[in-house]
Amino acid sequence: MKLQQLKYIIEIEKHHFNISLAADALFTSQPGVSKQIKLLEDELGCLLFLRSGRKLTGLTETGFKIMCYAKKILADVSNIYTISEEYTSPEKGQLNIVTSHTQSQYSLPCVIKRFNAKYPKISINIHQGTPLQISNTIRKGEADLAIATEALHLYKDVVMLPCYHWHRSIIVPKTHTLATTKTLTLHQLSLYPIVTYQFAFTEGSPLDITFSLSGLTPNVVFTATDADVIKTYVKQGAGVGLIASMAITKKDADSFHIIDVSTLFKPSTTCICIKKGTFLRLYMYEFIVLFAPHLTRDIIEKAMHLSDEHSLDKLFSCFTLEVK
Repeated sequence: MKLQQLKYIIEIEKHHFNISLAADALFTSQPGVSKQIKLLEDELGCLLFLRSGRKLTGLTETGFKIMCYAKKILADVSNIYTISEEYTSPEKGQLNIVTSHTQSQYSLPCVIKRFNAKYPKISINIHQGTPLQISNTIRKGEADLAIATEALHLYKDVVMLPCYHWHRSIIVPKTHTLATTKTLTLHQLSLYPIVTYQFAFTEGSPLDITFSLSGLTPNVVFTATDADVIKTYVKQGAGVGLIASMAITKKDADSFHIIDVSTLFKPSTTCICIKKGTFLRLYMYEFIVLFAPHLTRDIIEKAMHLSDEHSLDKLFSCFTLEVK
């Protein structure tokens, strides 16, 4: 059995059992991948994939179990290389972060500036996505850290480190009928079309809970991942904008009437997510503590070794998180 063969079966599953696409992603040929899969199945004495003619259609029960171990083995191999790099080139490396537009645009710039001053040879790669894309990326080990703000129930098999709470605000053009309103009621808000983030009203979110308990139904007419896109559509009169307060700039204050709705909705929590079993390099710990000073290396390591949610809640219960 070769590590390369394990990479092949994982890549095939990743590309919905299309060998051609898997071969392209691996920079090799389709016949070469097919040959290695057959050699592995012959060696193991069992089929890993279900077939319809010459096409693969899924994993066998045995194949699924082997796939789970293959992913763990390759993750451990990746950790071995990371550990060696920590000692051979401690000042060099990459930091791959997946997060939302709001975080990358409004929370991360000052943190990255301070990080770059301390680690000028570390390359930082920021990937933006929806909550579902972010959760899938960190779960697959395609990023070192995920910074999550919405739909936290999507994040499975990761350690979630609470960083800070954040509130929301309403933005409307200065000519809007709500422009004379300083204190907005939930009933008033329900009468207007709402422009907000994707996944903002997912089941169990602060917005969903608040409206449900009040027996009101929000009229969400447009969603986006980008706060600036939401602002554009609010300017065009598409609806009332409901965005993170941290995404409101001084320029926005000149363009919009802003209504604080922190009394209407409970705050949401921004978390840093790390896939379980990941080896963190020193500069990764440094980045996390720059983003959330209470998340020291000792706290992070304790959290990484806790397996149940109750123990994690107890670990973080002593912290009073900053509100943004």
